[in-house]
Amino acid sequence: MRKVEQRRLSTRLIYPLLLAGIVAASCTAQAEDNQRMLSSTPQPPDVRLGPLYHAVQAAKLYPDQKTFADAVPHGDPTSILADWQMQKTQGNFDLKRFVNTNFTLPAEGEKYVPPAGQSLREHINGLWPVLTRSASQANQWDSLLPLPKPYVVPGGRFREVYYWDSYFTMLGLAESGHWDRVQDMVDNFASELDKYGHIPNGNRSYYLSRSQPPFFSMMVDLLATHGGDEVYSKYRPQLQKEYDYWMADTDSVAAGDASKRVVKLKDGTVLNRYWDARDVPRTESYMDDINTADKAKNREKAALYRDLRAGAASGWDFSSRWFDKPDDLGTIHTTRIVPIDLNALVFHLEKTLAKANRIAKDDAAAKRFDAQAETRKQAINRYLWDEKQGWYADYDWQKASVRPQLTAAALFPLYLQAATDEHASKTASAVQAQLLKEGGLVTTTVNNGQQWDAPNGWAPLQWAAVEGLNHYGKQELAKEVGMRFLQNVQATYDKEHKLVEKYVVEGKGLGGGGGGEYPLQDGFGWTNGVTLKLLDLYCPKDKTCNNVGDIGVEKAAQ
Repeated sequence: MRKVEQRRLSTRLIYPLLLAGIVAASCTAQAEDNQRMLSSTPQPPDVRLGPLYHAVQAAKLYPDQKTFADAVPHGDPTSILADWQMQKTQGNFDLKRFVNTNFTLPAEGEKYVPPAGQSLREHINGLWPVLTRSASQANQWDSLLPLPKPYVVPGGRFREVYYWDSYFTMLGLAESGHWDRVQDMVDNFASELDKYGHIPNGNRSYYLSRSQPPFFSMMVDLLATHGGDEVYSKYRPQLQKEYDYWMADTDSVAAGDASKRVVKLKDGTVLNRYWDARDVPRTESYMDDINTADKAKNREKAALYRDLRAGAASGWDFSSRWFDKPDDLGTIHTTRIVPIDLNALVFHLEKTLAKANRIAKDDAAAKRFDAQAETRKQAINRYLWDEKQGWYADYDWQKASVRPQLTAAALFPLYLQAATDEHASKTASAVQAQLLKEGGLVTTTVNNGQQWDAPNGWAPLQWAAVEGLNHYGKQELAKEVGMRFLQNVQATYDKEHKLVEKYVVEGKGLGGGGGGEYPLQDGFGWTNGVTLKLLDLYCPKDKTCNNVGDIGVEKAAQ
């Protein structure tokens, strides 16, 4: 009995010391991260759990690294960490059992089985409630960030709302008449701008250190088609916060240098890049990043991690457009690159702010943003134009040279109407010759196993192409792109009764795409939205056609 009491006393004495030591070690290891985050900002699980998080991911307990990132601790993570530190040296310690005891793992929802015989349009309309989630309150230790109103998730492993995905999802919601949900999602993103000063990659604590392609101004545009000009007045403060986030440090950064998301060229021209505030492995792809860094012998790890994270911020995670060597992820240099699509989107944000301020009778601010938009438009057509190749492209600000690769991002200046007529025409010709394939628009011409490369095509890029080409009088080519992708989606649906995240668009094996860090996901928010938009563009509801076969257009020539 005395031995038991002594052991208990010893444990009570040792536990606080152990706990203090663990916390101190964890804080030291994460000091740089903590300096970057406000104390009120939720910490991601790799910070909260420190060495325990590393141990679980290194043990490969779960096929998907996102599983443990989304696990909810049953209590204070600091106490769980201390318990693990004490127990792990015991001979019978089982890490998986410890995790199952101390965490609730994300459960797979019941597989949705659609009613038999649905048309493609009917199937998509039936999916919206299946993909709708609510998180007005969240467990204090959960990585999920609460949002005030319901939202639509992409589907599959993506159990949270994603920033740029949501715009294309909202296009479909609007086509389906769900303007209430469009309103809810705009309000959610506005609330994030108010709370965090930016829209995170997704509503998870581990996404707070970065954003994604800035589509908030496009969302406001969309909502205004239903709610009128007062929509611009209502969200003018949040539009300004979005702009302030992307343009932070503009005044302080020196010419020829970059800071956060701003690049200032040697002549003083200001453009934007993707950036993540952290330079450690991504929480949701932890071991993938560590393995990439281990293979990249000539890269400083913190810089490589930052570039991987910035690649995720771009939405194109990953693509040869960010690599120095097309088949080597370890040569990723996202922060060195000024992307064509990002800067076209910021141009649209500037134009939207000009409009919002005009509506609010602030003529001085409206003129200022119009001037900034015009300056950016000129910069896009100077620095992000490859005169030799004849298309829009990304720019390496450190080498002061355009990157010659043609990608589907080249169409974004057309999509956001920042292109000159001449540049638009040349870009359209290049896209038709090199990127238009049997099943739609291919992302790049490089086939390297990355998901944002050949042979994959992605719904948002098809819509950007169709809209952009139509803006510049290229209706025939726009229809070719849209119809080929629609036929691909329809054929896959006919065969598998689902829509997916990405599609193979070239070769004989059209259908669900591959590559990347995780298996192909079903759902799928942005594919649903773009498919409805394309159906309604080429197959209006009043023509009683529910699928591509009803349109009466022969399959595009191969």
